[in-house]
Amino acid sequence: MQGRGGAIQRDNRLAEVRRCPESGEGQLFTAGEEAVRLQELEGNTVTIHTGLTGVQSDAHILWFYRSEKADIKIVNSLEFEGKTKTDYNRDRFRDRLQLDRSSGSLTIRNISREDSGVYKLQIITGTSSDWSFRVKVYALVSKPVIRNPTTRPSGGSSQSCSLQCSVENGEDVTLSWYEEKERISSISRSDSSERLHLPLNRTFPNSYTYTCESANPVSYQITQLNIAELCDFNSGRSSSVVLFTSCRSSVHCCGSVEFVVRLGLSAMLVLAILGILLYHFSFRTASNGGLDRKSHH
Repeated sequence: MQGRGGAIQRDNRLAEVRRCPESGEGQLFTAGEEAVRLQELEGNTVTIHTGLTGVQSDAHILWFYRSEKADIKIVNSLEFEGKTKTDYNRDRFRDRLQLDRSSGSLTIRNISREDSGVYKLQIITGTSSDWSFRVKVYALVSKPVIRNPTTRPSGGSSQSCSLQCSVENGEDVTLSWYEEKERISSISRSDSSERLHLPLNRTFPNSYTYTCESANPVSYQITQLNIAELCDFNSGRSSSVVLFTSCRSSVHCCGSVEFVVRLGLSAMLVLAILGILLYHFSFRTASNGGLDRKSHH
């Protein structure tokens, strides 16, 4: 699915919500986790699926959001005198919540990073069953910027090139360099207040296509370049090496070599003809000079 700002949103569901067959209360589980974990992109509409179907129509359904101090009741839904009454917390979530009573699933519209946390579901039907969901919301990762921080020498270009890719840091952001499709380096820092920087140093590279990628668990952005646009690797090489590296296909290289050979042969042929004409002209001049001296005598 296409995300905002041109980023492509990746699969952000870390665990399937499943009903445990050994439990009569339908407890949810996921291997090695205390609660089912969901990771989402800020601004999306998110549904916390319970995996339940056919919840009793007279069930009392409660949703809680765990803050730093206490659990805040955000949904209270029950059936009273044949009518269903559902109350939503409008202080924190305003009009962004929607309950599905048939499954107990909760939908949050326009989710924000402030909505990250633990959500608890309680369904009461004579007995009480509880579920926990840990939701993590991320902002869209920023687009990386590539710069050439080095200054070229006044006499021309350098045989090596140093580039630097940087991006605004955020929670769980990773910055990586790719050569073609292979990742060659990466960096991440827990201190999100510091901008991430990742250098790239190359001398006569085998590939000219490089990509810098910034990513977090729910989004990524890339900046791609042809390294020859920022760096010149031809300086200091012999002409034969320059000719070879400038040929990007075998057909073009063969044509270039053939042209140079033909040009050289043509130049040699022209020089030979000029030499013959010069020798012939000099010989005739010398012969005419001898005849003139004899005639005077």
